[in-house]
Amino acid sequence: MGAAKRIKMLLIEQGKSVKDIATVLDIAPQSVSNKLYRDSFTFDEVVKICDYLGADVQIVTRDTHKVF
Repeated sequence: MGAAKRIKMLLIEQGKSVKDIATVLDIAPQSVSNKLYRDSFTFDEVVKICDYLGADVQIVTRDTHKVF
């Protein structure tokens, strides 16, 4: 599952909108919509969005599924 799908789920869970994310990233709401459609967020953008939405970014190993 890509970052865009997870961000959409967080937006729904937190009751936030694309406009809120646009404000956090200091870009136009249409640009956020495009990034969600194309799943083209940078890592830094994902970190900012997760911080705003009260979530953490995790790295999980492929073989043992350990979370870091």
